[in-house]
Parts: sequence; C-alpha cells; structure tokens
Amino acid sequence: MKYLDEFRDPALAQGILGRIRHTATRPWAIMEVCGGQTHSLLRHGIEQELTGVVELLHGPGCPVCVTPAAQIDIACQLALRPGVILASFGDMLRVPGNRGSLLNAKGQGGRVRLVYSPLDAVELAKQNPTDEVVFFAVGFETTVPTTALAVLQADRLGLTNFCVLTAHVRVQPAMEAIASDPACRVNGFLAAGHVCTVAGFETYDEFTARYNMPVVVTGFEPVDLLEGIHECVRLLEAGSNVVVNQYERSVRSAGNETARQLIDRVYQIADRPWRGLGVIPRGGLVMRPEWSRFDATTRFGEFADCVGGEHDCRSGDVLSGRIRPPECAQFGIGCTPETPMGAPMVSSEGACAAYYRYARQPAGLESGTVAESRLGGL
Repeated sequence: MKYLDEFRDPALAQGILGRIRHTATRPWAIMEVCGGQTHSLLRHGIEQELTGVVELLHGPGCPVCVTPAAQIDIACQLALRPGVILASFGDMLRVPGNRGSLLNAKGQGGRVRLVYSPLDAVELAKQNPTDEVVFFAVGFETTVPTTALAVLQADRLGLTNFCVLTAHVRVQPAMEAIASDPACRVNGFLAAGHVCTVAGFETYDEFTARYNMPVVVTGFEPVDLLEGIHECVRLLEAGSNVVVNQYERSVRSAGNETARQLIDRVYQIADRPWRGLGVIPRGGLVMRPEWSRFDATTRFGEFADCVGGEHDCRSGDVLSGRIRPPECAQFGIGCTPETPMGAPMVSSEGACAAYYRYARQPAGLESGTVAESRLGGL
C-alpha cells in the first residue's frame, strides 16, 4: 500500500495540476485510450479540475464496449445449443447484442458459466467431457496471453471439447483509425499502460511521426494520469511529436517478450470489426491455421443472422471521442446501467458507465467543487 498511497497523494496531485495550468497556453485535446483511465479521471474529479485547461476525450479503451453486437449474438446462439457450455467473463453477461445478451440467453435455458480466467474454462472442459466448452475471449493485448496459454494447455491435455470464440482486438490500430479521421480533434494520446506492459511502445515512434502528435504511456492512479497529462501538454506546447514512457515502473519499450511470443504462437493479426467503429485494418487477432481445431467459428460453422445492427446507441461517437456520454439524448433516460442500450453503459470500463456513476452532479455546484473534494480526500 505504501507505493499505491504515493500515487494517490493529494498534495502531489494538486502540485501537478498547478504545473499543467501553468504550462498550457491553450485547451489542448488529449485522448486517454483506456477505460480504466477514464473511470479514474472521473472518479477523482480530474476532468472537472482541468475544465478550460485541457479537454479530455475518452477513446475506445474498453474491449467489452467494442465487441460487435454480432459477436454477442454468436455467443448467445452457442450458449443455447444443446451440449454446449459458454464460458465468459462477468463483464460480458449484460452487454446487448442484436437479440439480447448472454444473461437473456441464460434465462432462456442457455448454459452460461462465469469464469475468472481462460484456464478456468479449460478446467470446465476437463470436468465436463461430454459437453463442448466454448470460452468467449474478449480483451486487448493484455488478456491475449492467457487465452493463448489456455489453448496450449487444452492441447497438452488432449482436450477435444474445448474451443475459443475470439474477439481479441489491438489498441494501436484503433488509435490510427481515430487519428486519420478528417474530423479528429485529438492533439495527443495517453497510451494504455497495461497494454504497453505486454506489447511495448516501440511501434508508437512511427505513429507519432505519421500523425504529428505525441503519445505518452501512463498508468491509472491519479498521480500517474496527471503526470501523463502534464508531459503530453509539455510536448504539445514544445511542438515535440514523440513517444514518452511515463509509466516506467511497469512498462519497457519492447514490452513482455515472453507474453508476446505466446501471442504470436497461437494468434495472427487480422482486420477486425469494432463495435461502433466498423472494420479496423489489422485491428484484431485470429487463431493461426494450425490451431483452428480450437476455433469456435471453425468448429461450429455458420451462425444465423449474426451481422450488423447496433441499435440506436451512439457508442461509436462516444468511443471515438466525438461526444461525451451526457451529449447522447438517451443517456440516463432510455439508457442506464439497469437498462443499457449499448456496451459503454454496462461495462465496468465503459465511458457511459463512468459518467453515470461519477459525473452526475447536483445542480448548482460550481465547477471544480467536487473535483477538489475528491482530490483532497484521496
């Protein structure tokens, strides 16, 4: 707790806020890419504290949020098939597809099991040899190594009743899609520290040169985020389009070589649809042909009517930073955590859920009041 407390120190946080205000000569637009960072920025009142100084845009940094509705539909169809157990992380259960969620499928008799690791799903397959166990694999580069490890473990054990429905996506291609949009308002990015812990940040050198904007790798605690924002503002003010690692206690330039080799052994890069954003070139991962026997789409073949459709949810505008959640007409009215229209409202890392939980102030409060009390009470 000693080190955690240091990164939540209110006096240190206020000092960095002062430096940001002193450094910024204009309201730069900075996008954080990680949903966990979004929640931390709102929970600790940092976004409010920087109103008029730095405009914080919230990117597509929630893997649950960008999983297409069609992929949810496939998972639901599998859960409802006789002899199939669909294993999933808890975050996915209430995410709506075109025809309901996994929780709805469970209510209809589907065999949906909550697991905390892909290896739990492998164990489930061992314990149920007469059933097909499908693990719904969702996540950025951070969670891919454990899914790859599960495939290798199932192979080692000779399990023929285990497979994976893959929805893994890659962060940097999504950043490239946002940066290349003619309507892009982003001046600089805060890169997700946990993703860079695995993938590294060497490839961001080419990104910063191509799109003429800085990238700062940062963590999740208030001081981490404030230091990342300050460094990004400093780079923007200096006209320096480089990548800086502000999360040195966790991230190395080449990432985690063991984890990267594990990913490369099982998966290969492919174009991938992102919910609300469309198909992103090189935006995801698929199993290599030699592991196709563990691929659910290969094992089960075609699925009925699992294409397109994203309801009336403006998740694409939220995930690309075009609007903030409260700017959606359905926010807090037709769309709530209890009745979500889209994934960003139901996921624990979703921007809409963060705003619903932390940013709905009572009327009349002056800007900064809540922020100051939160930072002072860390």
